[in-house]
Amino acid sequence: MSAKLKAAVLGATGYSGLELTRILLRHPEVEKPVLLKRSADSGNGAANLADMFPAFSGNGGYPLQPLSWESLKKQGVELLFLATPHEVSRALVPEAVANGIRVVDLSGAWRLKQEQHRAIYEFKDEDTATAADLTEKAVYGLPELNSDKIPGATVIANPGCYATTVILGLAPLLQAGLVDREKGIVADSKSGVSGAGKEPTSRTHFVSVADNLSAYGVFTHRHLGEMAEQLQLSTSEITFTPHLLPIPRGILSTIYARLKQPTTAAEIEKVYRDFYKGKKFVRVFQSPKLPEIHFSLHTNYCDLGFCLAPDGQRLVIVSCEDNLIKGAAGQAVQNMNLMYGFAEEQGLL
Repeated sequence: MSAKLKAAVLGATGYSGLELTRILLRHPEVEKPVLLKRSADSGNGAANLADMFPAFSGNGGYPLQPLSWESLKKQGVELLFLATPHEVSRALVPEAVANGIRVVDLSGAWRLKQEQHRAIYEFKDEDTATAADLTEKAVYGLPELNSDKIPGATVIANPGCYATTVILGLAPLLQAGLVDREKGIVADSKSGVSGAGKEPTSRTHFVSVADNLSAYGVFTHRHLGEMAEQLQLSTSEITFTPHLLPIPRGILSTIYARLKQPTTAAEIEKVYRDFYKGKKFVRVFQSPKLPEIHFSLHTNYCDLGFCLAPDGQRLVIVSCEDNLIKGAAGQAVQNMNLMYGFAEEQGLL
């Protein structure tokens, strides 16, 4: 029997990190993951994941070890998942690679190749040459687009949650040359509160969120550059507006596009089904049926549906996912499966 993969998770106490830990614990090809904490996290007093999440109290608990490259190598860790803030991942990935450890990073630290898009993060790299090299080599971890590049990657930049829904919704149509880009594309996206992260803010306070719907980050959201790069659009060709829903989790993106010439619904559906043929985690609905948030909750599926206007040119696409699974932890494991030659659905169905 072959040895199981030894992986570590830094950031298991956050929403995405916790989901990631749950998935890895049931993954048949992965040993019980090593759970890490940074020295900056020591103030929370938690020595075990069960200290913060009592559901993890059984089986001896899940100790949180301080991050030490020497210790990780001694334990045989081959893969490190980073569910950490962007600036933390930007600093740690070069160290992990230098120590021979592959990385799946759930932050936005390594997603963007183009400086004008990456500037929003205001990274201050100590070793600019190494950072530039890793930026170029990091693979954008959207398996439905980059399954050929992911297996050999040292650094996987896990996609953003909003970006996943919009990219998967538009990529088939843009590749087929059907969209009139000059008319502009609008992506109107709505996410549950967990998408804002675990750190409490005035915007995510119950009093602000309950019985409310609000837009934020208009023209300035970090995922806009990510969408533009992956879809090979300019930011002037796509307008993205995120909204905060008063629900714990889930994303629904409504995408509006105009086609170059009149097209039938059957032709649009064929484009989607041909593009995603064999892609296990994209479900294409038959028009005019549309996905809803609760269809994909707690799964690694991205659900796609569309409606075409009678003129055959005005198209509305609806894309739904669980922001913590396909939008984060599940997609990270999907990438791991491709990196190590496991069945793509291992641990995810």
